[in-house]
Formats: sequence, C-alpha cells, structure tokens
Amino acid sequence: MIKVGISGKIAAGKSEVEKILLEMNYPVYDLDKLSHSLLEDNEVVRKNVLEEFKTLDRKELAKIVFSDLAKKEKLEKIIYPKLMQVISIIFEEHKKDKIVFISGAMLFKSGFYKVFDKMIFVEANDDIRLERLMKRNNLSRQDALNRLNLQDDCRGLPIIIKNNSDMFYLRENTKEALEEIFSSQSFLKKVFSFLFDWFS
Repeated sequence: MIKVGISGKIAAGKSEVEKILLEMNYPVYDLDKLSHSLLEDNEVVRKNVLEEFKTLDRKELAKIVFSDLAKKEKLEKIIYPKLMQVISIIFEEHKKDKIVFISGAMLFKSGFYKVFDKMIFVEANDDIRLERLMKRNNLSRQDALNRLNLQDDCRGLPIIIKNNSDMFYLRENTKEALEEIFSSQSFLKKVFSFLFDWFS
C-alpha cells in the first residue's frame, strides 16, 4: 500500500483534488472532517477543548485560533495526538489496498508528513487563494488574510499540483501526479528486486 498525504496552502484546492481522487474510486480521507468528528464524538477531546476554550462551537473556535497563534497551538496539542491514532487505524484498514490518500491543511507543520510514502502539495497563486477563501467562507478581506498567513509550508520534495486554472487542468494535473507516484513506486520495486537478487 502506498500512503499518500495531500497538503497545501489554504484555499489552494485540496478539497477539489480530494473530489477528483474519489471520482476515480480511490480511498480518500480528510483530516479536517476527522477533526470535526473528534470534536463531536470524542469525550476526552471535547472535555479538553471546553476547558481551554470555553466553547465547542467550530465557528467560535475558528475565530479564536485564526487570530491567536498560541491558542491555535493549544488546540493542535489537544487534537493532533488523537488524529495520529486515527491515521494509524486508516492505514491498518487499507493495508491490502494499492493506495490510500489522507488530506490535511497542516501535514508538514504537524509532522504528520513523516508517516507517508509520498506527499502531494497543492499550490495556487496568492491572489487566487484570497479570492477563493473570501467567497468560500464568506469572510472579510482581513479575516481571509489572517487565515492565509496560517498555512502549511512545503518541505522536502513533494509532488506539486498547480491549481491556478479550471477543473479540467486540475484533473489533468492530478492524473499526472498519480502517474508519477505509481511510476516511482514501480521503479523502487525494481531496484529492491535487483538488489535482493544480487545479494542472494
């Protein structure tokens, strides 16, 4: 099984890439949605968040953490360990599948990227992201700028998917990224097979 993480800057188009992969019948999980589930269903998370932030309302929490970096880090310390457990369960459930995708806004900054075989990073120009974010979340320009400043950073050598155009080009770029993932894994298998034969 190839474990692939999908990250990127806010409003770059991670969700659209997820939809494309789902249309292609690949297993795809969104860590933002899983975080919401933890906030609704996990009693330990609910208790800790309520003690720290005095609310469990997601909109209220978003206002708090996107305006205060220290608060954002405190929320992450509550949720990230539980999310890591969820990721491990997902991998176990899909161990017989060819590939599995997990998408998250902060896979690099959280350190989660280390558990994946491959990373995809979705990019778009800043002006395009700002416009998308204001429209998508019904935010003022300043609120949108605050969120743009809290974004994931690309590390290492991930596969880049550009999303500055329409869905046709995004779909084609996503297909190219898949081809790169599968071809690189095929090459590695050949190398390992050669080394195994050489030393046996």
